[in-house]
Amino acid sequence: MKLAKLSLAAMMVAGLASSSFAADTLADAFKNGKVNGAIQAYYWTKDKDDSIGNADIFTTGLDLSYETASLYGFKFKATFQSSSSPFIDNDGEAMFDVDMHGSGAVLSEAYLSYTLGKTTAMVGRMYLDTPLVASSGSRMTKQSFEGAAIINTDLPDTTLIAGYVQKFQDRTDGDGNIGKFKREFGTGSGVANDLHPEIEDGAFTVAAINKSITGLTLTAAYVQTSDIVGYMDRLSIAYAEADYKGKAGSFSYGLAAQYYYNDFGSLDAGVNKDENNLWATKVSLGYDAFGAYVAYSKVNDKTNGLGVVSGLGGGADLAYTGSPIMSSSYENDTEAYKVGATYAIMKNANVGVSYTVNDIDSADYEAAFAAIEADYAFEGALNGLNTALIFEDGSKDASGKNAMRLNVNYKF
Repeated sequence: MKLAKLSLAAMMVAGLASSSFAADTLADAFKNGKVNGAIQAYYWTKDKDDSIGNADIFTTGLDLSYETASLYGFKFKATFQSSSSPFIDNDGEAMFDVDMHGSGAVLSEAYLSYTLGKTTAMVGRMYLDTPLVASSGSRMTKQSFEGAAIINTDLPDTTLIAGYVQKFQDRTDGDGNIGKFKREFGTGSGVANDLHPEIEDGAFTVAAINKSITGLTLTAAYVQTSDIVGYMDRLSIAYAEADYKGKAGSFSYGLAAQYYYNDFGSLDAGVNKDENNLWATKVSLGYDAFGAYVAYSKVNDKTNGLGVVSGLGGGADLAYTGSPIMSSSYENDTEAYKVGATYAIMKNANVGVSYTVNDIDSADYEAAFAAIEADYAFEGALNGLNTALIFEDGSKDASGKNAMRLNVNYKF
């Protein structure tokens, strides 16, 4: 299961759909604006084999967004995020400083957009959801980018995206504070994820998504960074995917394939850093409210230690074989297998189970991850209140024995 994300294309469609509420004056644009947000409470635990031992964290947060009405095609949006962890000990700080323990507040969105016909341009701080540059909202504080983007849907059944990002706001600063905008970019996944490299002059990305053939979604994307300070002269990432979904009565089925390509440029000394790639496939079957899938991925066996970097931002993590919490499919010489099943108990309640195996033959390493996920969206008087629970056990895994996440949020 995957939480729904608002893509750039969806943002543009929403902007076009709301054009009937366009304002006649600047004052009306602000008066007719809309406010929304979320109140959140997350309780997470993780049990490791090393000296950290058992760790837990309870975090609360508030998100507030304001968007003006359209005036001559222009809109302005701002989003404020705050986070606090009132109960956390030393073990919790050691475990969660990187991604959850970040107290404070940050203005994560502040951008101006302009829509003309089927084209929308945006500049400022914004949440992005492109294939290779994407904000992750899986933690209390959502990641954000500073830059510009343009989206066009003039071609039938096709979305074209181009963007440039120069700064990145992570979930935390790694020292107990909420993330701030810096030139240090978190990567989607891969060994290089821990580096948070400083990208001197930002990065640009392009993407195309086509749905001309019924049931088939074709995606192609590319991102290239400028000089990564003290590390390499650039990082280039290319991505391609073909995803087909079909239905015959109560039966559903799907077949998907994806491919990542990395070019790590060269060190400052001119030493070639090599190229890495990942390919994966996924088959799914379903009947009525039940679904099942099996997936496989393989990273080439180069020994440069960098693995495959899946993109900029934690949301750029598209490999079919990652487990919900602990596993990663992007290290060198990794073969990963994943099987899972989902069941919609009712229209607003779902449960899923999965089993993932990572096998790195050259490192004599194998880890297995068993997970269960459940979510429920309240109705009636509690409409807008949502809960999600994930529990994962990681046998033979150095990163942890088990982990649990309980997320409660109210969106208004």
